[in-house]
Amino acid sequence: MIFDSLVVGGGVAGMQCALLLGSAKEKTYAKNKKIGIIMHQRASHLQTALFNNVLGLPKGKLGSDILLEGKEELKNRYPHVAQIENEKVTAVLEIEEGYKVITNKNEYESKIVVIALNYAKPFDIAGLERYVEKHSRANPMKDRIQLRNFNHLIHHGLYVCGTIAGWRSQFAIAAGSGASVATDILSLWNDNISTKIHDKI
Repeated sequence: MIFDSLVVGGGVAGMQCALLLGSAKEKTYAKNKKIGIIMHQRASHLQTALFNNVLGLPKGKLGSDILLEGKEELKNRYPHVAQIENEKVTAVLEIEEGYKVITNKNEYESKIVVIALNYAKPFDIAGLERYVEKHSRANPMKDRIQLRNFNHLIHHGLYVCGTIAGWRSQFAIAAGSGASVATDILSLWNDNISTKIHDKI
């Protein structure tokens, strides 16, 4: 299967990125774009999270519920975004027309790949090892990692968002990072004209 954009990681940053990309489906520059998300969550920190300080979320909201509700929201709102379940990414390899993403079950090609995994070790995705470095914002005692990037861009067509982009582990920060990458991709599709997706009353 060939995608225009493929997100790797089904946590906050990854799902927010996919949701925003999916929401642009009526825009001329985004029509007929094939978007996918590999819902690889490994050990998502959302599974044990409890939220009392996130704008828009009720006090006491469980991260484990957000993981389930996020998948349903993406599926119901934007069913054209392919959700790939129960696959673990083992390699992201640069090819002539983008990247080949290899999982434990399948191989995919995509012009753009977004890495949205968490910042914990071990990180063993072949093809990305050279970008791994010490996390710039996490507590050094926790020994977290990030992928070297400039404003979320690792290399042409290869993006990173969320904690593995070097951001702190806060729900709003991770979601914003995923949204930022999505708007960068949409701007790229829009002939490099800066764009964002807003609905108005």
